[in-house]
Parts: sequence; C-alpha cells; structure tokens
Amino acid sequence: MHEAEYYTVPGNQYVQCNLCPANCRLKPGQTGTCHVRRNINGKLYALTYGLIAALHTDPIEKKPLYHYYPGKVVLSAGTAGCNLHCTFCQNWDISQRSPDELPVQHLSPEELIEQARTVPGNLGIAYTYNEPAIWFEYVRDTAILAHRYGLKNILVSNGYINEAPLQELLPLIDAINIDLKAFDDHFYRKYTGAKFQPVLNTLQWLKKFRIHTEITILVIPGLNDDPDRFGKMCSWISDKLGHETVLHISRYYPAWKMKIPPTPPETLKELYRIAKNILDYVYVGNIELPEGHDTTCPKCGKIVIHRSGYYTDTTGLDEKGNCADCHHHIFDYL
Repeated sequence: MHEAEYYTVPGNQYVQCNLCPANCRLKPGQTGTCHVRRNINGKLYALTYGLIAALHTDPIEKKPLYHYYPGKVVLSAGTAGCNLHCTFCQNWDISQRSPDELPVQHLSPEELIEQARTVPGNLGIAYTYNEPAIWFEYVRDTAILAHRYGLKNILVSNGYINEAPLQELLPLIDAINIDLKAFDDHFYRKYTGAKFQPVLNTLQWLKKFRIHTEITILVIPGLNDDPDRFGKMCSWISDKLGHETVLHISRYYPAWKMKIPPTPPETLKELYRIAKNILDYVYVGNIELPEGHDTTCPKCGKIVIHRSGYYTDTTGLDEKGNCADCHHHIFDYL
C-alpha cells in the first residue's frame, strides 16, 4: 500500500479525500466510491499503487487518438476501480471492481518504464482501461520517469478530477482522450453517479495548458442522442476548445447494467453530419460506415489520412503536417 495524497483529516479519524469531485468522507475501514482509496487508521491509502490489472501494446488509434502520432503503438496499462459508475460501462469487469477482486501484477514505476522501453517503436505509456485519475500517485510517479526517458504520457479519462491534482498532472500529460458521457447534468447524475460541470472544467484546463485533447461520446439510444442537445455540445466544444478539436462518435453496445439495443447506424450518421457542420474533425467508431474514418482537409476536402481498421496511410500529409494539396496545416504530431 501507498499513502495517498490530496486528503485532509477533519477529526475522529475520519478522512476527506480531495482527489475528485466525489470528495468522499470516510471513517476508518471505509473505501471511497472509486473502490481503491481507503481510510486505514486515520490515513488515506491508495490501494492500487503498483498494481496492474491490464497491460497491452495497442495502436494509438485504439485510445482513440487519431491526431496524435498516427500509426504508432503505445504500451497501455490499467488497474482496478473508477470514480464513475456508468451503468453502460464497457470495461466494468475491472472499473467496477476493487483490486482484491482481480488478478494483478506488481510493477513499480521503474519496472513499467523498463517494459515500455522494450516495446519496438513504442511511443510511451497510455494510462487507460479504467480511470487513471484514481491511480493518481502511480500515474504521476511513472509519468515523471517516462519523460526522463523520452516517452509520452497519454491518459484515457472521464475528466472527473479536482483542480489541484489536475494541475499537478498537467505538465506531465502529452495527450488525452476525454470520455464525455453526455451534455447533460441529469444524465451524469442518473447514469454515472457523478456531476457534469467538473468534466467541462477539466476540458477547459486542458485547453488552457495546450494539451492535445480528443473527445469521445458513446451514443446511447434515447439517453444522449437528442440532435439538438448534441448540436449544443458540438457548439460548446467549438466555442470553448476550438473548432479543430477532434470528436469521436462511438456506437454503444449493451454492457453491464444497460440493456438498450445498439445505436442504430442512422443515428450515428445524423449526429456525424451535425458535428461536421460545426467541427473540423469528426470520426465514427465501433461500427463500419462509408464515412467517418478518414481525415479530410477542412480547407480543400482532400483525404489526408486514410484509415482501414487500425491501419493508417498518411501520404496525404507533407512532412510538416500540412495537406499535401493545399498546404493547410492539420497535424502537430506526426
């Protein structure tokens, strides 16, 4: 076990966790809503420090990150727990469990870095599969080492973290994908057990610190697929984060407690058209459609990156990340 950070002790051996907006107040023996931060004799401990529940080498496009070193691979690591409880969670088998319910391997930050350095062509480490914010101390310590060895740090996150720990992480984050569950506080409270505004706050901090950010929304029929609200979400992204912000529209399939049938392709096509009228770069995932996979130049309309599965052909870009036809700048990370 590793003593956690970002907590206070109000008295009578209670501890107040201040890592995320859940702000769990825990008596001795209690564990936070995330399953991984526990009050032990008046101190808060991070139960998953050094515990790896999932470790794989993935294409960077699988995160998904489509505008960050296309075609590269990244060592992806995750552990147990999450500070959200999405009833439709695709990774519920690790995110909704405590570490003692899962097979795990012990890897110190130094050992994980050594593994990352042995992967041919590896870009860095992606902290993913569950919510990396609740793995805060381990992610931070590993990320510091990663930068020393020239490795990138990538987060796949729900964005549910308080400002102080986020600001400590920001200088260490090279790229992030935020899973925006909906553009609706009622949805967040009912289906994730969390609040909506903190996620918007995180996105704006990422913009302020110029972190490469891509956003994913999992479209669930009847819950977060209203075209008007979806359009408002796209407009907010454009206004607050920039029209060049990458948006991934992902098809939902039944998972964990959610039994609604999969998202109809027609819905995804409609939302794709709405988003493309507002944002420059929009993609559709978890389904094969005629459009929504390639990167097109927003100025001349030419395909600059063709994708088939996780294969990427970047011959439509020049060495500076510009469209090879009209020279409009598209990519900062190649």
